[in-house]
Amino acid sequence: MARRPGFMTYALLAAFVLGSVFPLYWSFVIGSVTKERAAASTPPLVPGGHFLENARRVFHQIDFWSALGNSVLVSGISAASVVFFSTLAGFAFAKLRFRGRGPMMVFIVATMTVPTQLALIPMLKEFSNMGLSGSRAAVILPWVVTAFGVFFMRQYLVDALPDELIEAARVDGASMFRTFWSIAVPAARPAMAILGLFTFMQVWTDFMWPLVVLQGSDVQTLQTALDHLKIAPGQGIADMALLQAGTIMATVPLFLLFFVAGRQLVAGIMQGAVKG
Repeated sequence: MARRPGFMTYALLAAFVLGSVFPLYWSFVIGSVTKERAAASTPPLVPGGHFLENARRVFHQIDFWSALGNSVLVSGISAASVVFFSTLAGFAFAKLRFRGRGPMMVFIVATMTVPTQLALIPMLKEFSNMGLSGSRAAVILPWVVTAFGVFFMRQYLVDALPDELIEAARVDGASMFRTFWSIAVPAARPAMAILGLFTFMQVWTDFMWPLVVLQGSDVQTLQTALDHLKIAPGQGIADMALLQAGTIMATVPLFLLFFVAGRQLVAGIMQGAVKG
């Protein structure tokens, strides 16, 4: 008979939940008070009644809707690209036999140990030489495929896709891409959903690369647009209430994504488990 969770288990879970939710609550509290109250020596502990006013100031100071559209476009295309190419590469490394497969996989995993910051200057120079600096394509192209995505899909497909199905497809005369599309993709849907969601979030919240490559451009993502809210116009001091209000507004689409895709994500995982 399984033991029921004890008091310490619920206490730890409650502590983790509170620790995760508190930064978001704090951002909302600061974003709902006046600039002077946010800068006071005694920080506020409860929300104020100025969030809508601060939200109107956000719309007045930055082109929020244009930045939102750019973030949706960049994050959506990047997530779709990572899911497709990572699944394709993961299928090859998991189920195909070719020379150099092992060393190539080791090399791909090893690239995850290299700090992203080391590639900023070389990538910026290359995109500048190609005339893509300051464009949406410059933000999207580094996310065409990721080492983590390839490794994640490879590890999933090793066990989720039986070799017998691939052999049966070959006997039936299916091409390799048809085998991938008709057999590997349906088996990998739960992992693809998780990878797509995580990639979307990672690109959505990315600040450093868009800040560097979009410098001096009219194209802005939400994260780079929010950077302009740090200083109040004509005052030269930090306006934390304005910045936190914009941060909450930029977080709302992620909550909507989780609300819409959450059930489908769980359903996909359960479907994959039943098929397995």
